[in-house]
Amino acid sequence: MNLSDLSPERVWYYFERITQIPRPSGHEEKIIAYLKEFAQTQGLFYRQDEVGNLVICKPAQHTSSSHIIALQSHVDMVCEKNSETDFDFLKDSIRAFIDSEWVKAQGTTLGADCGIGIAIQLALLENKNIIHPALECLFTIDEETGLTGASELGKNMLQSEYLINLDSEDEGEIFIGCAGGIDTVATFSYTSVPRLSHTLLLQIVISGLQGGHSGDDINKNLANANILMVRLLMHLYSANLPFQLIYFDGGNLRNAIPREATVHLFVPLNKREEILRIINESTSVFKQEYHISEPGLSITTTFEETDQKEAIDSTVFVQLLKALYTLPNGVMAMSQDIPGFVETSTNLASVKTRNKTITISTSQRSSLESKKMELAHILRTVFESYGAEVSHSNSYPGWAPIPHSSLLNIFKESYLLLFKKEIKVKTVHAGLECGLFLEKYPHLEMVSVGPTIRQVHSPNERLEIKTVDMFWQLLLEVLKRL
Repeated sequence: MNLSDLSPERVWYYFERITQIPRPSGHEEKIIAYLKEFAQTQGLFYRQDEVGNLVICKPAQHTSSSHIIALQSHVDMVCEKNSETDFDFLKDSIRAFIDSEWVKAQGTTLGADCGIGIAIQLALLENKNIIHPALECLFTIDEETGLTGASELGKNMLQSEYLINLDSEDEGEIFIGCAGGIDTVATFSYTSVPRLSHTLLLQIVISGLQGGHSGDDINKNLANANILMVRLLMHLYSANLPFQLIYFDGGNLRNAIPREATVHLFVPLNKREEILRIINESTSVFKQEYHISEPGLSITTTFEETDQKEAIDSTVFVQLLKALYTLPNGVMAMSQDIPGFVETSTNLASVKTRNKTITISTSQRSSLESKKMELAHILRTVFESYGAEVSHSNSYPGWAPIPHSSLLNIFKESYLLLFKKEIKVKTVHAGLECGLFLEKYPHLEMVSVGPTIRQVHSPNERLEIKTVDMFWQLLLEVLKRL
């Protein structure tokens, strides 16, 4: 079965088309060109702002309603792949396939976040039979790496009074608020020192972890590959073994929990067995700690001869190790107002060794602006106390919930009519563009909804087929009522 054989057929047709178009964050030109061509083919007016956001407009259909409704999704996708997967996100098409009740991708992220939202917008814009008020379909750029499109949305791009964000990932739930966020980046500069004599190169690779969204999944007891690697290195360091760090590479994206991490070390020939013993002991501890949430956890070691003659100087290595070992990570506080809801968290997203520097990227989230900034300053203090240069970026506001809006009530009534049960009203710990829209259009009533997507921002990302049809029905009913 092909994706376009699924129901609703035109939604899946467009989703399949979208998977064929490379659209990494910062490289959205191909998907934007496709959307412009679509608008022209359909005879629809569109407008674009200076940063590249696009709005495609469609007049009211089969109704005299004067409402204007914005439907919004972002066009970029998180580009993560398994290490063994040969794939170029700038050139290759996502290899999507059906696996029982889910649509998945072969070895890469699927891009259902937020590709399925784009597909739903296109299916609505195309259809001549649906009852709806005037539509403004907003497609924003660079959501995943900096919320650039939302933060720089041009003036007069929207005339709507309601906005439906299509970037949520839980059927049966509707979101009316989200956390704000900020990134904290630390850089250690180092000089190279000669390799110790009588040493081998040891490569340690942590892999097989679930990964996931650093907002949605931060409270699911998932292992962070960078944290595990730091703990392992600290176990070796605490044993007073004379080893040298050559290279540390773990994680990729600021909003993803790292699934893999790799280090290269110079280790003494005569300490090989002791080193293996410590690594094996650490592996056993990690597997015990995560025996349910991380069944695929793997730590592999490879000893080899090498012509490489330099390592990172020991002073910087020790500062780096202690900083990362001290660093807060994971859930910092739970909400006092909403039971079971994460209030504040931080994620050690990536560690990269490049050009005599080691760069550590972290992201902090909180539904309280004061807690968000305090946590960012705590991380700055830790890093600076160990000699790193620190910067903050990509700060964005949260979205304060309005629990009794007319738009929310229409969704609740529509869901109850269609599915004979109540939709769950929630706030989300992930960052959404809605808070930034409110800064520019404070009159907007907004909600965020979508079909079920699991393990976003990882190659295990999957989209539940039946929930796409359910969401399509819900959206049609809401538009008809509006």
